[in-house]
Amino acid sequence: MRKSGVALLAVGLVLSAGLAFATSPRSDAFTSKSKSPPTTTTTLPTAVCIHATATSMICHPWRQLDTWFAKTTILVNTFAPNAQVPTVLAYAAWIRTSATDLALYPGYKGPGPSVLNRGPEEVPPVGRGRLLATFNSGFYEADAAAGFYANKTLYYPMVNGLATVVRYTNGTVNITKWTGGARPGPSILMARQNLSLLVNNYRQTPQSLDNQLWGSTLGGVPAVWRSALGIDNQGNLIYVAAPDQTSTSLAQIMVQLHVVRAMQLDINPEWPVFVTYAGRGAVGASLYVANPNQIADRFLYPSTKDFFAVYIRQRVGEAQPW
Repeated sequence: MRKSGVALLAVGLVLSAGLAFATSPRSDAFTSKSKSPPTTTTTLPTAVCIHATATSMICHPWRQLDTWFAKTTILVNTFAPNAQVPTVLAYAAWIRTSATDLALYPGYKGPGPSVLNRGPEEVPPVGRGRLLATFNSGFYEADAAAGFYANKTLYYPMVNGLATVVRYTNGTVNITKWTGGARPGPSILMARQNLSLLVNNYRQTPQSLDNQLWGSTLGGVPAVWRSALGIDNQGNLIYVAAPDQTSTSLAQIMVQLHVVRAMQLDINPEWPVFVTYAGRGAVGASLYVANPNQIADRFLYPSTKDFFAVYIRQRVGEAQPW
């Protein structure tokens, strides 16, 4: 049976952006030019606090859904980013990168040419014993040219200037503005690009203010399901998905979560998904993001589109299950 876990709270400073952390942001936090962020990951995030009025706040604690693995690796938090619209919820997940491996898998419709080794196109059976979570990736390359590198294969060349999530051989991950040329170097195990940075140096980017730069929406409406991936000042990842979001409001959510940098992932109702697993072996798959267009076992059979998987780490710099 899935256990809710004990809500994890710590005394911290409530920031004006609406989030409390047990340690305040470091002025020397790693920059977008850093090859890899620091791996100090002992401090867990505390409550997400949103201004209800000018003088009051509503705080939402992080919690652990799945407790079958002893070390706290994934926490979730559901909150209304705008307290005046309490029915619109954001779904956030914090991923401890020092204890996990982030893997990337192609789908059978992309990316890259079909002659390349596309691998399992699902969570491979060999990896399911240590699978913690799966979540959606970014746009098809036909919709926005972007680099894709996984399992020593370059499915689509990297593009300088684009927002990129990178996994390194030293065990760290980063979200950065790519400057490394068309092919990743030997220190990189995985890299996936999508558009430009949504948040940089704790602030939303000027580009985030122009909704037309962030993908075609279903029916042409500006506010749709959107998802994003950010990195905090300790090198941990934070995933977010929420309905009724523009590029601007999505960036504001990532700022509320106090990420150093963030990139938008996929948008529109068909794609945002975050799945957790109640037990070893990918049993008890459950949709954390309440998107009615998704099913919990989506990535346990061949997927149309590429996706990310989070595994318990066995050793630093290991190859992803394939």
